[in-house]
Amino acid sequence: MSQTPQTWSPESWRGKPIIQQPSYGDLAALEAALGEVRSFPPLVNHGEVDALRMHLAKAARGEAFLLQGGDCAERFVDCRKTAIEAKLKILLQMSLVLTWGARIPVIRVGRMAGQFAKPRSSDTEIIDGQDLPSYRGDIVNGIQKGARNADPERLVKAYHHSAATLNYARALVDGGFADLHHPQHWDLGFVRSSANRAAYEDIVDRIRDAIDFVESTGVRGTAALKTVELFCSHEGLLLDYESAFTEPVDDRWYNLGAHFLWIGDRTRQLDGAHVEYFRGLENPIGVKAGPSMEPEELVELITALEPANRPGRITVITRLGAERVAEALPHLIEAVMAAGRTVTWVCDPMHGNTVSTESGLKTRNYDAVLAELEGAFALHEKAGSHLGGVHFELTGEDVTECTGGPQELSEADLSRSYETYCDPRLNYAQSLELALRIAQWLQAARTAT
Repeated sequence: MSQTPQTWSPESWRGKPIIQQPSYGDLAALEAALGEVRSFPPLVNHGEVDALRMHLAKAARGEAFLLQGGDCAERFVDCRKTAIEAKLKILLQMSLVLTWGARIPVIRVGRMAGQFAKPRSSDTEIIDGQDLPSYRGDIVNGIQKGARNADPERLVKAYHHSAATLNYARALVDGGFADLHHPQHWDLGFVRSSANRAAYEDIVDRIRDAIDFVESTGVRGTAALKTVELFCSHEGLLLDYESAFTEPVDDRWYNLGAHFLWIGDRTRQLDGAHVEYFRGLENPIGVKAGPSMEPEELVELITALEPANRPGRITVITRLGAERVAEALPHLIEAVMAAGRTVTWVCDPMHGNTVSTESGLKTRNYDAVLAELEGAFALHEKAGSHLGGVHFELTGEDVTECTGGPQELSEADLSRSYETYCDPRLNYAQSLELALRIAQWLQAARTAT
């Protein structure tokens, strides 16, 4: 039976107020570019989308755990072998650690193969004394001063870079890159002196021992040990582009440009175009909930997006900040539970803990990220709810964008390898240590029941 609302169509959002969209000077060129995107094959298939929704339903019940992570904003220049491998390595390593701690399946969702657009607080910004259009992600314009005009051809480039990224990631996974028989190969050389290395190697040794034991009984060649499911996601910001991926399957509509899409904290207006577009999709949808989100508003929003209340359809991604999580999160949980709505709760401890240095660099402190995560786990447990996953901006490379962590990075270290065009990301060592801490919390919760 179709779940698509009768009043909805892939274009019905055009009659609603819309924000955070680029201004294109040549509308004919825009339509030509969108026509090209429509003519290309889908990036994902509907069966994968349905499978992810079922997995997220398990996470809502505490029977699985979501690990969602990747770049703040993907760059076209990072569509290369080493960058994709590094990103996949850290996601696999983190999921390995979490699975070991929780003893439940980990759902791996990358912020990749489409995370090219970013909302901005202003349409313009001052660069070297010049008032220029804000950088809105490589899918819209370039970071260089001479490339700030919105270029429709970048939509076509975004598709090709997404396809190449997803194709290589899938080839790696299918080709044995994720083989649990060799977790010791999932390593990046620069963390050899990291304080968390011994803990990780202990987990690896235990996993290898367990696999050796199972295979000694005669059970060999298990496919589940050699590969994993990997899903892709991005913020569904540019609705012209998202509409180009919207296709019917029987009497249901899917966005086949990603498995999972989310609505940002800036575009979640109940009467807005983004909510109108997403309410008609079969894809699982994330809703970012920041400090300004009122409990009643959250209930109205998730009800509008998913009136049928199907498990796995709506993921609420809280991004409250370490100083506000204790005050705000219980009210959100209470309101959703009181309304009888079924959602998958996820903590994004990054966005609510962003600060700027005196030099103007945005950063996040590892201790604040850790504090919000720890608070979210405790508050969900107290409320009788389940924290079903985490959402990180991270990279598998040795960047210096967030302070603190096992490398004890200071503000003075940030300029050493600050590569992001937008928001700061956790580096490999910081991400792995967080995974170890989360695994400890999950293990403690498991053994306490």
